[in-house]
Amino acid sequence: MTIGFTRAPWRVAPTYAVAMLAGLSLSAQATNGYFAHGHGIQAEGIAGVGIALPQDALAAATNPAGTGLVGSRLDVGLNYFEPSRRARIEGNNLGPFGSLDGDYSGDGKRHFFIPEFGYTRVFSPTISLGVAVYGNGGMNTRYDQNPFSALGAQGRAGVNLEQLFISPSIAWRATPDHVFGVALNLAWQRFSAEGLGPFTSASTSPGDVTNRGTDTSSGVGVRLGWIGQVAPGLQLGATWSSKISGRFDKYKGLFADEGSFDIPASYGIGLSWQAARDWTVGLDYQVIEYSGVDSIANPLSRLLEGQALGSAKGPGFGWKDVRVLKLGVIHRLNQDWTLRAGYSHASQPVPANQTFLNILAPGVVRDHLTVGFTRKIDQHTQWSGFYGHAFAKTVNGNGSIPANFGGGEADVRLKENILGVAYGWSF
Repeated sequence: MTIGFTRAPWRVAPTYAVAMLAGLSLSAQATNGYFAHGHGIQAEGIAGVGIALPQDALAAATNPAGTGLVGSRLDVGLNYFEPSRRARIEGNNLGPFGSLDGDYSGDGKRHFFIPEFGYTRVFSPTISLGVAVYGNGGMNTRYDQNPFSALGAQGRAGVNLEQLFISPSIAWRATPDHVFGVALNLAWQRFSAEGLGPFTSASTSPGDVTNRGTDTSSGVGVRLGWIGQVAPGLQLGATWSSKISGRFDKYKGLFADEGSFDIPASYGIGLSWQAARDWTVGLDYQVIEYSGVDSIANPLSRLLEGQALGSAKGPGFGWKDVRVLKLGVIHRLNQDWTLRAGYSHASQPVPANQTFLNILAPGVVRDHLTVGFTRKIDQHTQWSGFYGHAFAKTVNGNGSIPANFGGGEADVRLKENILGVAYGWSF
C-alpha cells in the first residue's frame, strides 16, 4: 500500500480449492515481509524449512521437486494466525490542526484461519503429479482509532491483502538420486483499504484511493526446483519462483503504475542432512525480491519530489528485499511419534525512514521459533501439529515523517502467534 500525506484424489482438489477461496476471506498473513514463513504443517514445524526436505503433499509450495519424493498422499490442514500490530507517533506538529501523536492499535481484527490442501500421486517410477492449495501471504491492519484523524480522516483506517496460490506440479526423477520439478502458480489476490480520505488530493486518481471495497486480481507464474542426493544422508535443493503480475483497478489512485501490485519473485537453496538414524537437520536460505515491485519498494520521498500516488514509478512502501535463514531439526522418537523444532531469522524489509507509510503494513518481524509433531495413527493415517511464535519487533522511525507533514517519528511494532493442525493420508 502507498499513501502520501496532505491536509485535507484428483477430483477432490478442485472442490477444496473453491473452499479455500471462501476460507481466505477470513485470513491474512505477515511473517517474512508479508510472505508466509512456510507451507505445510510439517514444514511449518521446522520454521518453514523444505527446499531439500519435503515432508508432505504441500511440498510443491516450497519446491516442486518435492512432489517426486513424498509418495502418494493427501494432506489437509488449518492454521490459526494471531498477529498484534501497533504504531506510535511522537513529536508531530500540524500547527492549528493539532497533532498525529499517539499510540495506536491495528488489532481491530485479530483472529484469522488459513486452510491448506495438498495431493500427490506417483504415476510411474519416474513421474509424480501433485497439486497444492495454500495462502501465499497477506497483510491486515484495522485501526479503530484512525492514526490520520488530525488530517481529516473519517472512520477507522486499515488495509487487507490476501493471496491464494493453486499450484499443480509435476516431478521427474531423472536419475535415482536427482529429481526435477515444475509447478504452475495460479495466483489470486484481493485487497481493500479504508480511512485514507485526506490523501486523495495527492493522487493521480483521487476517487480510487480509499473505501472502494474489495478488489481482486489474478495472475500466473511458474516455480522450478531440484533436489539431489549428493552424498550418503545428504540432500541439496534449489528453487525459483517467478514474479506474477497483478493489478487492483479500484485502487489505481493508490498503488504505483495505476494500481499495479505484482507478487515478487523469490528463490532459495537448501540442504537436508540425516545426522543419525533418527535425527534429520534441514537448512534453507531464501530471498524474496520485494525490490522488484514498484508498489512495494518505491520510497515515500517520491511523493515529495512531485510524483503523485498512482503515477508511473510513484511512491510505495519503501521495502527492501528479505533474506531468510531457516534451521530445522526432526527427531523420530519412535514408530508412532516424530518431533520437530525450528528457528528462522530474516532481514528487515522496512527501513527506519519508511515507517510512516508502514503504519498500515508493519511487516517487521524477523525471528520465528517453532515446535511441532506428527502422530502416526496407522499404516496410512497421521495427525500433525505445530506452534510458531514470531518475536515482537519494533522499528523506530528515523527521519520518517517529513516536515511537510508535521515532522516527528512513527514507530511500528509486530508480533505473531500461529497454531496449525493437519490430517495426512498416504496410499
